[in-house]
Amino acid sequence: MGFFAVAGTILFFMQMVIGLWVYFCFPSLGWKMPVLLLPVLFSLLIQVTLAYTRTHYGLWESVAYFWAYSWAGWVFMAFFIVLAFAVLQALCTCFHLPTRTFLTQASMIVLAIVIIGSLIGGIKQPKIKHLDISISRAPEMKIAVISDAHLGIGVSVKRFQKALKRIAQEKPDAVFVLGDLFEYGAHREQYAQALAGLQTKYGTFGVLGNHEYYVGLDKSVDFYQKARIHLLDNKTYILPNGVELIGINDVHTSRLQPEQLDALLQTTHPTHPRILLSHQPLLTEVAAQHQIPLMLSGHTHRGQIFPFNFFVKLRYKYVYGWYTIAKNSKIYVTSGMFYWGMPLRFLTSSEIPLLHIQDHD
Repeated sequence: MGFFAVAGTILFFMQMVIGLWVYFCFPSLGWKMPVLLLPVLFSLLIQVTLAYTRTHYGLWESVAYFWAYSWAGWVFMAFFIVLAFAVLQALCTCFHLPTRTFLTQASMIVLAIVIIGSLIGGIKQPKIKHLDISISRAPEMKIAVISDAHLGIGVSVKRFQKALKRIAQEKPDAVFVLGDLFEYGAHREQYAQALAGLQTKYGTFGVLGNHEYYVGLDKSVDFYQKARIHLLDNKTYILPNGVELIGINDVHTSRLQPEQLDALLQTTHPTHPRILLSHQPLLTEVAAQHQIPLMLSGHTHRGQIFPFNFFVKLRYKYVYGWYTIAKNSKIYVTSGMFYWGMPLRFLTSSEIPLLHIQDHD
């Protein structure tokens, strides 16, 4: 509940700032309603809704969850937009420019575009993103990557099944799961059965993300087993075609040290084409030292919404897409299958990477 208390306080402050701008734009409304009463009301409603929907599931609970998280996301984006317009208005006032009416209209238009655009971005199905990668001595194979699905109350079983159907149509040789797979909610068994039913030549392999630890490690491991995911928890596995997989637990929550990854990589076979699976795009320098040709990560969501897509760059060196770590090492960071919490996407999109691997020799 500590997280919700802090988040609620921040959200209340943001709503007050937005309310001040609304009052500035429409002074006839008075200041009490937009600046004080509505922020208090909505903050309390969001707190109660988020706490309630973590233990109660159903149709109305899903509607409440969708509204609460959407509102929180819109408030976050609106805060920075309003802040920018307020600064612009202050500058114009300093130069005695009559821009109040124009900026009022412009801010409302921008807010409407962001709200509608983020809803559309969240509703859209993840796109299949075809990626070509050459690895020395690698056999030709096709790999589908699932990361940051955050299944549960925020993503319906039907929606997940549609995404899996599209993966099946591509006929991948294997599926890699990069963590943050299931959160909480009803129909846990149905999500697991849907993924277990995805048939490929070599099977499904996965690693743990930070949310697997948050919701309970034992529960998460059980879900992986029911979904028929071969869990690589700081382990390696050689596929029948010779490709060696290395999977590590979430670096932060498992407190994985560089020395531990170094020791694990020393047990691998440099003559085999190797692929490292890591939920977070971290410890890349260790992978580069061992000349790991390909590292796959997620976690960042590419920021998911504005302006997180800029803030995340302050935290991670590798945020989205292809990067060259060293001469013989590359990493691909995916934006994720769906979203976390807020069912919104703005200036980012969900994806399912489909890797086409071949030998470059």
